[in-house]
Amino acid sequence: MRISEKLLTQRPFFSFEFFPPKNDEGELALFEAIGTLRSLRPAFVSVTYGAGGSTRARTVEIVKRIQSEFGITAMAHVTCVGHTRHDLRELFYDLQEAGIENVLPLRGDPPRGETRFVAPASGFAHASELTAMLRREFDFCLGGACYPEKHPEAPDAAVDLQHLREKVAAGAEFLITQLFFDNERYFEFVERARDAGISVPIVPGVMPITSFDQVRRFTALCGATIPPKLFAELEARADEPKAVEDLGVAYATLQCTDLLKRGAPGIHFYTINRSPATRAVVSALHAATAWQPTPRSAAPFLA
Repeated sequence: MRISEKLLTQRPFFSFEFFPPKNDEGELALFEAIGTLRSLRPAFVSVTYGAGGSTRARTVEIVKRIQSEFGITAMAHVTCVGHTRHDLRELFYDLQEAGIENVLPLRGDPPRGETRFVAPASGFAHASELTAMLRREFDFCLGGACYPEKHPEAPDAAVDLQHLREKVAAGAEFLITQLFFDNERYFEFVERARDAGISVPIVPGVMPITSFDQVRRFTALCGATIPPKLFAELEARADEPKAVEDLGVAYATLQCTDLLKRGAPGIHFYTINRSPATRAVVSALHAATAWQPTPRSAAPFLA
């Protein structure tokens, strides 16, 4: 089923993101995590693409297996990095033949060891270009990435928002945000996007914190910030991994409750290929009803 349709019909709307493991042992653990999370009725599961297209084969095969073996709607991330247009078309024909209906086109990060993105010969330089090709030549439901705190390479928020408008104009039907920990960043971003004429659903991306060192690395890479009070609480527990995870689950549960109560269309969880923290948060949200918004309050985020 197309994700754009699920956004209109499925409540609550939760989705999970995984990355392709590097070996067979990791792949076994990944599918165990997916099996554990299946009972939470995810709207879809997405699978990322390694830097430089390094996990292309695993990404495609995992997406196929998720949809065929687990019966869960799957979305494949695909990047411009390291691929010619011919390469990408072959990949999309493969996904199409496998019955995959949803794709997240991305520019992608530079390959390991390189500091800036260089468009491949006969390839694409921007996600909007890849999105436009997909809209012209295929019938996928297309998503797009967005950044409440702006893309790390964007000179300012206005330029970043203009690039996002181009992506939506090219064919993105919904957007998923980069992770964030301050909900006001999300709501302010949605308001600016609506003022700029971007009307597609904007799904907030949330990562339950399970490791202090890990969250510091991730936020440094993607440009997200950790609120000072949360950072201080995490730092105070830095030598107690279980305490960090407990705080991360509690914080994510409160964060998601507030997002949903104030009208966000759903939550996209960055699972880091681990099920317990995400399962705890989503189970709590399923058990609660206080977050359920009125139809009017949801309108700005679903339009």
